[in-house]
Amino acid sequence: MTSPDPLLRELGELASTIAPTVRPVGSDELLRSLTETARQLFGAAACSLALLSDDESELIYTTAAGLGADDVTGMHIPSDHGIAGWVVQSGQPVALSDVAHDARFSRETAEQTGYVPQSIIAVPVESPRRILGVITLLDRDAERPGAEQDMALLSLFADQAALALESVASFSTLSQTLLAALADAAGSGSEDLTAALDRAAAAAAAAAGDPDLTELAASLAHVARAGSAERRLAAAVLRDVGAYAERRSSRAR
Repeated sequence: MTSPDPLLRELGELASTIAPTVRPVGSDELLRSLTETARQLFGAAACSLALLSDDESELIYTTAAGLGADDVTGMHIPSDHGIAGWVVQSGQPVALSDVAHDARFSRETAEQTGYVPQSIIAVPVESPRRILGVITLLDRDAERPGAEQDMALLSLFADQAALALESVASFSTLSQTLLAALADAAGSGSEDLTAALDRAAAAAAAAAGDPDLTELAASLAHVARAGSAERRLAAAVLRDVGAYAERRSSRAR
């Protein structure tokens, strides 16, 4: 076994450090744009997006627009607390015209934002695998034309947020797999990155608990090392599969 190249070893150490933080550029801006667009479209006083923490014990308000936005952004609450907590626990949307008379409403939490609403619509943000969080509208304009469809329309915004979040997760998993392989190869001094890529792909998929992902990740690792023609073919197939999945999802809605 040869000694690892100093530059490769340094890159490996850097890969191990930054892998957990890799995410697509612009994802945060997209989610902020979704909440602001929803607030304006519904004529609401405020709109917020709260995401479940990794252990699902908390809801973290990552994005907000409108009244109280500065105070609510970054707020952590227990995931079984308030209207938002009820939505993520039940997986059901809710619309309340007078929150003061609903036992699920937490006035104390609302007061922390500096704005106590009268009405709320909240819908879950979910992927096919799990609940990701909740998007909430406060004091929408219920008198505007088409307001009776607001629950269904807000669900479409939730779907777009879920797609963005799942894209972030998929991108991060792929990036971490490649970076972990680099760190592995650098640490062992191996000149063969192939085995390191296979090990990293299997480890990432095993952590997700999905055997199909293990096979897919390993296949992608092999294709990545193939010729340009093979890579173009694989990319075309994946685009077609993605388009097919999106069409099926649209028909289901």
